[in-house]
Amino acid sequence: MKIFVTPCDGIGPEITAATMEVMKATDAAFGLGLEYHFEDTGFASLEKHGSTLRDETIELARTFDGIILGPQSHMDYPPRDKGGVNVSAGFRVKLDLYANVRPARSRAFLNDAKEMDLVIMREATEGFYPDRNMYAGTGEFMPTPDVALSVRKITANACERIARQAFLLAMKRGRKVTAVHKANNFILTDGLFLQQVRKVAAEFPEVRLNDVIIDAMAAHLVRDPSRYDVIVATNFYSDILSDLASELSGSLGLAGSINANAETGLVCAQAQHGSAPDIQNQNIANPTSLILSAAMMLSWLGEQRGLPQFEAAGAEIERAVDEVLANPATRTRDLGGNTNTDTFGSLVARAVQNRGGDRKAVNA
Repeated sequence: MKIFVTPCDGIGPEITAATMEVMKATDAAFGLGLEYHFEDTGFASLEKHGSTLRDETIELARTFDGIILGPQSHMDYPPRDKGGVNVSAGFRVKLDLYANVRPARSRAFLNDAKEMDLVIMREATEGFYPDRNMYAGTGEFMPTPDVALSVRKITANACERIARQAFLLAMKRGRKVTAVHKANNFILTDGLFLQQVRKVAAEFPEVRLNDVIIDAMAAHLVRDPSRYDVIVATNFYSDILSDLASELSGSLGLAGSINANAETGLVCAQAQHGSAPDIQNQNIANPTSLILSAAMMLSWLGEQRGLPQFEAAGAEIERAVDEVLANPATRTRDLGGNTNTDTFGSLVARAVQNRGGDRKAVNA
């Protein structure tokens, strides 16, 4: 199994290093046989090659089984014609990684967290994002200096396939899907989304479908997130709701995430949060989000390819992360502790290794 790794910008190299320590410990414990290839993107690639994301990089990544993608500082990139390509969007759109899966669950030892265990299924290849809704040019433009316009693209195909992934996931969970929209105002675009969700819902009579308007959903999620199981929405709504849900669960730094294509089998682990350049190179960032994203990647590969040891490895990383987080003394600073980025990664790796003997005996 080949994994493509690109740390990207800001705290990316630090949290990627911590994640790789966990991955190597997990590989040793479960015998996964992982091979890694490291490649520059973001500012490192811009300095070397004149572009934050080269076409050659995307084509190379396409040949791998999984991708670990660090956060990017897209707002600080130069204009696109000067090499400032949105790295995240480039991977999602060009590799058609349409399903951005973002779970949010509370942990009993984080007392301020809202009780929840939900997954937001986010469509990631179109919507209100200027760099992924036009064949040529950008979807955001200014016809005059004092007028700015933005185009939103919603297609039946993209809506149907993200809805299908939501219902397939719900069949393995609580058999509830909530479709979030604003069809009362965006009659055509959100109306098309809702139409496709209902079309797919007819194929899953065991799953209960509910739909909620986006502004009401934000309020309901804050009031009682425990009522939700699988939430599906277009790109922009899901982006905002998933950050809200993750913060309610304890911290955005705890939020794992993958981008996947069930048809091609490619999956990309990517932390939900940004590159946090204000704390880069200080060894204080929380690497949990990327570590959990890598765990999700392993679990997804195991499920898609019938490899139970990969599913078990992903579950073990999650267990190890919870073990380390349960101790207030070993939490990172954003959670009230004093543990550094690299130390946290080492603690999670050790928690995986400590149960390695038992697993090897079972595998034998």
